Amino acid sequence: QVQLVESGGGLVQAGGSLRLSCAASGRTYNTYFMGWFRQAPGKEHELVATISWTGPTTLYADSVKGRFTISRDNAKNTVYLQMNSLKPEDTAVYYCAANSKSSYLYRTPGNYDYWGQGTQVTVSS
Repeated sequence: QVQLVESGGGLVQAGGSLRLSCAASGRTYNTYFMGWFRQAPGKEHELVATISWTGPTTLYADSVKGRFTISRDNAKNTVYLQMNSLKPEDTAVYYCAANSKSSYLYRTPGNYDYWGQGTQVTVSS
């Protein structure tokens, strides 16, 4: 089992920045990827960014490339999502997720088996 706790959400004006944190505990040694997903009202979960837990692989949604950066601190078992140049369309609940199923399937919500409770990000225009 892996437990995930997100923090760092809030209200920000368009063009502003936020940094989300996800603290992991439990059997993190079985984790292949840690990802950030988001869900806006009436929409499906969308992969925002993901990072391999021990390697160099990162993946970003086209909509956030150049604005968001995912990083990890293995010593702290924490994953971060630095969000810059925020837009109103970035408004959503952001979820941290852990993938202990596969080292090569990591693009969809179904590839992740542990989820945090979510943190709200609201970007005002």
